[in-house]
Amino acid sequence: MPLQKLKDLVDDEGIKYLTIIHSPAYTAMEVAASAHIPGKEVAKTVIIKLDGKMAMMVLPASKMVDLDLIVALTGATSVALATEGEFKDVFPGCEVGAMPPFGNLYGLDVYVTESLGEDEMIAFNAGSHTELIQLAYEDFERVVKPKVARFSIAS
Repeated sequence: MPLQKLKDLVDDEGIKYLTIIHSPAYTAMEVAASAHIPGKEVAKTVIIKLDGKMAMMVLPASKMVDLDLIVALTGATSVALATEGEFKDVFPGCEVGAMPPFGNLYGLDVYVTESLGEDEMIAFNAGSHTELIQLAYEDFERVVKPKVARFSIAS
């Protein structure tokens, strides 16, 4: 696991988790298929800019971010998807696009779309395009303390 900070955090919190190694996959739905996990249980991380400040949006692989809902949710006057070039240095030790949904480890506000909590377990990239961590959603929510709201739509 390339992210020792993440492993230390879940271990320190006594969280039971499973590491899943899969063939290389680059989109959230490819990851879900490669790991044989339903797309609604794979959490993807999308980095956005709210009035120029980066924030992390976490949603099921099977959903898309709705920027209009994010404007309504946050009250930001400017909302845009961040480019990989803008956020790659924020996540040291992670392959670009494979950052875990633990924005609290990186000083980012974290928003989770409410449908992600509908299943008991979630899985997410563990900093690489070949490794997932699966754990209970309630443990994720307890440790990350995200703002939970509706900001995604079906893809």
